[in-house]
Amino acid sequence: MKMVAVILAGGRGKRMDVLCHVRPKPAIEFAGGFKVIDFSLSNCLHSGIGTIFALTDYQRLQMAHYLNRWKANNASDIALHILEPSRGPYLGTADAVYQNLHHLEKTDADVILVLAGDHIYKMDYRKMLRFHEESQAEATVGVVQIPVDQAFRFGTVKVGPDKRIQSFVEKTPFAEENTVSMGIYIFDKRVLREHLLKDANNTESSHDFGYSILPNMVKVNKVYAYEFDSYWQDIGTKDAYYAANMELIREEPSFTLNSHWHVLTDADKWPPVTKVGHGAGHISNSLIAKDCVIKGRVENSVLSPGVHIEENVIVRDSILMSNVTVGAHGIVDRCIIDEHVNIGECCFLGFGPNIAPGEWDITVIGKDSIIPAHTAIGRNCQILPGVKPADFTTTIVLPGSVVSHTSRKLPVGV
Repeated sequence: MKMVAVILAGGRGKRMDVLCHVRPKPAIEFAGGFKVIDFSLSNCLHSGIGTIFALTDYQRLQMAHYLNRWKANNASDIALHILEPSRGPYLGTADAVYQNLHHLEKTDADVILVLAGDHIYKMDYRKMLRFHEESQAEATVGVVQIPVDQAFRFGTVKVGPDKRIQSFVEKTPFAEENTVSMGIYIFDKRVLREHLLKDANNTESSHDFGYSILPNMVKVNKVYAYEFDSYWQDIGTKDAYYAANMELIREEPSFTLNSHWHVLTDADKWPPVTKVGHGAGHISNSLIAKDCVIKGRVENSVLSPGVHIEENVIVRDSILMSNVTVGAHGIVDRCIIDEHVNIGECCFLGFGPNIAPGEWDITVIGKDSIIPAHTAIGRNCQILPGVKPADFTTTIVLPGSVVSHTSRKLPVGV
C-alpha cells in the first residue's frame, strides 16, 4: 500500500496560554532549539514517506516559513505541500482534512496517515502500516497505555481481544479505560472520504476526528488499535510541555535525542544540545544548546541557543528559549521563559512556597518581554508577550497574577 501523510499544523493551542499567543503550537521551541513539529516531520522522513501535506491555519505564514526552511535543510527531495483553509478557518481536525480533501484525492495513495503536529515521540510509521494491512483494517488508531486517572485528557478506546476497537470516547471526565488515542490514524482513502463528506453535511457535528469521525466509524467499519510501547507525550498543556522537557534531563530518561533516529531541525542549529551532568562547575544536570554564555549557575534546566546568564544568577528547574538574557544577581526558579526575553538585574522569578509540582506553580514569561530590574514575580504567574517595564505597576507580582499590556498608561488622545 502507498501511504501519504497529513500533519495537522494549524492548532492555536489555547490551553498553552501565553506560549501560543504569538505562534501555532507546533512551532514552540522544545529541548533546546528544536520545534515541536520536528518530531512528526522527522518520523515521516525516517519512515520513507515521500509526500507530506501540512495543514496550517493559525499564524499560518509563520508556520509555512518554518516548514519551507525545514524542507530546504533536511528533505529537498520529498514533496512537502503546505496548505491552508479553502473555506474559512478550520472548524476541527476533521474539517481541516475535509477542506483539503481534493489535494489527497489527486494522489495515488491507498491510505492516509493523519498526524498531530504537537506530539513528542519517535515512531516508524511503516510498522503501523504493516499492522493495518495484516489486520485488513479500514482504519487504525495508534494507542498507548496510561494511568486511568490521566485518561480524561485524551480519547479513550475499548479494545477487544483481536485488537479491534469496540468504542471510542473523546475526553470524558470519567474515563473507564486506560488505553488512549495518540491522535495518529491510518485510514483507507475511500473510507476516510466517505466519512468526511458525511460529517461535513452534518450541522450538529463538531467536525473533529475524536468527537465525530472515529466514534461513528467504529460502529460501521473495521477499526483496529495499534499499540505503541515507547515514549509519547502530547504537549497540550504547559504542564505537559514542561514535563516533556524535564524528561530529557532525568538520570534515566524514557526518551532521548541521542539515537540513530535523529530529530531534524534547522541545519544551522544542529547539533542543538549537549547534556551536562553533575559536577561540571556552574552547570548541573542540564541540557545546553550552542552559543550560550553562562556566568552564573544552571541546575536541572533546558537552555536554547543564545541564552546569556550573567554573574551571580541561579537558574533551576526552568526552560529558557532562544536569546534569553538574565541580568546579574537574579534567580529563575521553575519558569518557562519564551524567546527574546530580557530579564533585568536583581530579579527573582518564581518566588513563593514550594508546593506539589504541577501546572499551577509554573511561571511563564511571554516572548519579547522585558522584565525591569529589581522585580519579583511569584509562582504560577503569566507575563504576556511583549510586556515592557511600563506595564509593571509594582515591583512585586504576587503568585497567580497576570501582567498584560492593559496596565500601560497611554498618552492622552491615543
